[in-house]
Amino acid sequence: MGTSGGSGASGPLVLGIETSCDETGVALTRGFTLLHDSVASSMEEHARFGGIVPEVASRAHLDALLPTLEATLAAADLPLGAIDAVAATAGPGLMGSLTVGLAAAKALAMALKVPLYGVNHVLAHALVDQLSHGPLPPRTLALVVSGGHTSLLVIEGAKVTELGQTLDDAAGEAFDKVGRVLGLPFPGGPHIDRLAREGDPHAIAFPRGLTRRQDLERHPFDFSFSGVKTAVARWVEAREDAHESFNVHDVAASFAEAVADVLVQKTIAACRETKIETLVIGGGFSANSQLREKAAKACADAGIEARIPPLRHCTDNGAMIAAAGAHAILHDINPSPLGIGADSSLPMTELVATGQP
Repeated sequence: MGTSGGSGASGPLVLGIETSCDETGVALTRGFTLLHDSVASSMEEHARFGGIVPEVASRAHLDALLPTLEATLAAADLPLGAIDAVAATAGPGLMGSLTVGLAAAKALAMALKVPLYGVNHVLAHALVDQLSHGPLPPRTLALVVSGGHTSLLVIEGAKVTELGQTLDDAAGEAFDKVGRVLGLPFPGGPHIDRLAREGDPHAIAFPRGLTRRQDLERHPFDFSFSGVKTAVARWVEAREDAHESFNVHDVAASFAEAVADVLVQKTIAACRETKIETLVIGGGFSANSQLREKAAKACADAGIEARIPPLRHCTDNGAMIAAAGAHAILHDINPSPLGIGADSSLPMTELVATGQP
């Protein structure tokens, strides 16, 4: 599970450690060139519970972190002493999981006498795009969509401004909940995506949250997916109670269309409002085929450059954390003090954790 960079790679050698949820990711980047990344997932251990179990995830990180680090160093053919900086997820995420990776990063930074960057997991989902498409322009709009977050962010070098966020269920969370309604395995997102490709996205008119005129006046760039999730559940329950058959592909496609439609409409509106011409879409839900297709078309029609990381960098991985560390170094952001703690509610505007209240 690695990618080698070109021989012309330059910049600091950054070790990235990701342990925010159920994936243990370790990667090495030279500037914005990925040398190698390794990921160990504990997803199978959580699937039987229908969701992530924090204690199980924490123990899995403890077991996987050292072997994953050793595999990454061996694949890149580099000694531990060659590392110039260590970056690790400081938040948001599960406290136990975050603590495992951050503690390891602190130990490495202290032993190697190199700077530590406790980086923002959500922002890293956007910054990882630089490993595929190069440094971001001076002003970039980022849409980060995952199981726990749906955020619209303006990134201007070291400065980050939050334009909008989810007010209830995030897009990925809504997909997982609808997946349970449809009897699909956890996580539901990939299964709904697969079913939706064979369905009619216009078969059922599911609601678009926060898109009415009065909603847009108060929440122009915020998101809400609780309503559409509930609408799908009630629609399915009504058919089941009446013993009526229905096409699960059409349900999946109509639901996916409703979510992607809101995401793309609001994101394009944000680009126009801010006059930003480059859009990065990241996060686990950015792997969704409907979102990728609708966003690509809408951006092309609006004259906006759409940058979406490859699928392997959509889910949690060490490469995104190393890329965030490289971004922080490029823009002269101060390292984190060794005394920082994990912060499950790290603000979206804080790329590198400072430990300050």
